[in-house]
Amino acid sequence: MKDLVAKINAEIETFKTESEAVAEKGVKAAGARARKSSLEIEKLLKEFRKVSIEESKK
Repeated sequence: MKDLVAKINAEIETFKTESEAVAEKGVKAAGARARKSSLEIEKLLKEFRKVSIEESKK
């Protein structure tokens, strides 16, 4: 569970960095990286929800 939370936090930091590069500097490639990161965050959050529900049943 701790490992999953660490992965989520790392991916959020990546998203922040890339989205700021797009918004402030207009770096088009960073936009693609930010979108990819957002999909990864979505996948990790779904996994977190699944693990969290399993943990609460114990």
